[in-house]
Amino acid sequence: MFKIARAGLSQVPGPHSFAMGESGQELLGQFCFSEGWSGDLSNGLFRLGDSAAAMHGLQQPECGLLNLVRCYDSTDRNHVLELFEQAATTSSSFCFSTTISLASGQKQPVFCVGESSGLEQRYSGSMLGVFFFPRFQLETKGRLFSIHQ
Repeated sequence: MFKIARAGLSQVPGPHSFAMGESGQELLGQFCFSEGWSGDLSNGLFRLGDSAAAMHGLQQPECGLLNLVRCYDSTDRNHVLELFEQAATTSSSFCFSTTISLASGQKQPVFCVGESSGLEQRYSGSMLGVFFFPRFQLETKGRLFSIHQ
C-alpha cells in the first residue's frame, strides 16, 4: 500500500535539505527515525527501544506479540501476525508496513525489517529487527490519498 500525506503534516525541511554529499544515515534521519527491537522465541517476549515502545502505545519496552500489534491497522494485524508466525518456524528475513492508530485519531506509518534465526532446536531462536517511523502522521479521513495494489 502506498500513502501520500498532505505536505502540511510533515516537518518543514531545513535550508540545507537534500544537500548533495549527505551520508545515507543523515538523509534517512531527515525523513524518519528508527529504533531496533529483538524477540526471544523461547519465552515469546519482544523488547523494543523506549521510543518504539511509546509509538506502539506500550508502557513497558518488553511485551508479547499480541500487545505489540494491537495498535496496528485492523486490516493489517492478522497479516503481520502470520508473518511473525512464519518467521518463528523457519529462519528468514521479513518486512512489513502498516499504520499505528494514535490516541489523537491520526495514524503513524511504520515500516519494519527483521530476521529470525537459531530455530534449529524446538522452543528456541530469536528475532532481530528495526522499526522506521516517517516524520509525519496521516489524517484519518478526507485528506489522505491511497493507492492499493
